[in-house]
Amino acid sequence: MVPRLLRVHPKTRDRLDRERREAERDGAYRVAKRIHAVLLNTQGHTSGRIAGILGAPRSRVADWLANYESYGLGGLLEGQRSGRPRQLDDQQRVVLTDIIDSGPVAYGLDTGVWTSPMIARVIAEEFAVNYHPGHVRKLLEAMGFSVQRPKRILARADPVAQDRWRRRIYPKLKKSPK
Repeated sequence: MVPRLLRVHPKTRDRLDRERREAERDGAYRVAKRIHAVLLNTQGHTSGRIAGILGAPRSRVADWLANYESYGLGGLLEGQRSGRPRQLDDQQRVVLTDIIDSGPVAYGLDTGVWTSPMIARVIAEEFAVNYHPGHVRKLLEAMGFSVQRPKRILARADPVAQDRWRRRIYPKLKKSPK
């Protein structure tokens, strides 16, 4: 089998090198790796050798080279990853925002603070969609809400005594090497 070797103009090689450095600077390491594979190929390296240098499967390197040959630099860029589709559409999110803004008491609950399990239950009741409470927090952040975790503070605690315990007594309780 004849190895695929790309021939590019020296100015194109310089542009590819600039694009690779820019991609690395922007944190697009996978794009930079693909461009690096093309640059190595233009220097005479085969797919197998490039795979060894970059630590990628040879078949993947061959795909990158074929994409560059067919589509140019655009064939090496990141495509849109669809991911799992949203379970709540935009209209349902607006309704959920109104429910959350009105508060749990207005919804008929006996507490004044929303929790993620409560919101998960509201979503299940209103929209027949089940969310894990951990994902509800991500959903709320995406909708612009701030997710807060309460910090437990002792009401009658002496801060001086707490500081003394933290700096003197607690270190003595830790295991020490024998």
